[in-house]
Amino acid sequence: QLQFVEYGGGLVQPGGSLRLFCLSSKFNLDYYTTGWFRQAPGKEREGVSCISDSDGRTYYKDSVKGRFTISRDNTNNTIMYLEMNDLKPEDTGVYYCAARYRYPGESISLSGVCARWDDMDRWGKGTSVTVSS
Repeated sequence: QLQFVEYGGGLVQPGGSLRLFCLSSKFNLDYYTTGWFRQAPGKEREGVSCISDSDGRTYYKDSVKGRFTISRDNTNNTIMYLEMNDLKPEDTGVYYCAARYRYPGESISLSGVCARWDDMDRWGKGTSVTVSS
């Protein structure tokens, strides 16, 4: 279901930074594992980073470790962020936020969630990020 709005994308030079925002206008993120996915031109969509709702664990794709930071607003549990630093041309793509419901007692593998876009229950239309000089 299309229930997020992403913004914050744009054109940035290599080495620059962007902060992406994901806003849920229709539901609270409690009990949802959330993440950011991206799709580069001509490539399949891939998971970039995911975060647990229950214990704050995070997962990052190897190529973005140390450069990207995912977070959620725990006081207003309808917003998620992706801080992106030291951007590279290969980070170019459309970035989507998405959420997967966590059933009571379910054990979540964040790397598993980030690997399966088709399992996500809610998502947005995406925001475009272009890294180019």
